Amino acid sequence: MFPRTNRRISLLIALLLLTLPARLPALAPAPSRSDAQNEKEAKALFNKIYDKVFGKEGSTLSYAVNIIGLYKTQGTITYKGKKLRYQEKRYAAWEDGTTAYMVDKKKRTVNIYRMDDDKKDKYLSKFKYDVNNFRFSYTVEGDCYNITARVKDSKFFGIKYVSAMVKRSSLTPVSMKIKLAFISTTVQITNFKAGGVSDDCFRFPKKNFADYSFTDHRNEEQ
Repeated sequence: MFPRTNRRISLLIALLLLTLPARLPALAPAPSRSDAQNEKEAKALFNKIYDKVFGKEGSTLSYAVNIIGLYKTQGTITYKGKKLRYQEKRYAAWEDGTTAYMVDKKKRTVNIYRMDDDKKDKYLSKFKYDVNNFRFSYTVEGDCYNITARVKDSKFFGIKYVSAMVKRSSLTPVSMKIKLAFISTTVQITNFKAGGVSDDCFRFPKKNFADYSFTDHRNEEQ
């Protein structure tokens, strides 16, 4: 039902973090007395996580997903602003802010796209949402916040909600639950490190793929 699933879950994880809201005025994450106040505080927490992940110094994390009978994958993602790099056993990508290089190690191919071109993954483009279409909430669970972004008007094949567990003391992400139309999965997040990311890591190492087949899609119409 979901061909190329490993690649899609990788890109989906990247997208979910990119859909976090822009900066909002800081609010103290105290217990709320109403749904409206809870939502404001949840957005403020998302804002702080956004800054931690996409700050000027960047961040790196490892992830692992295992849905028995469907797929199993693990890898690493590095972020810095709109730049992204991820690595898995089969798939990899370098996105330097202008150009996206999508690598399939099994097929030994490299597809090159403009960063804003949805065709770099047609399936993934179905999951793009306006942040205003999310309803936010959070709860306190032990030493973690459980922050949920629920789509107000979800599509049949789209995301229903995303729920992230983050450490209260440091706002370090621990896991992320993704609910789609027919399945849900929990992404385990480890080795999160904020800061110290060089722009060099987003530059595509072309010489490492000299014997791969390259297809350049940058001049194609959207």
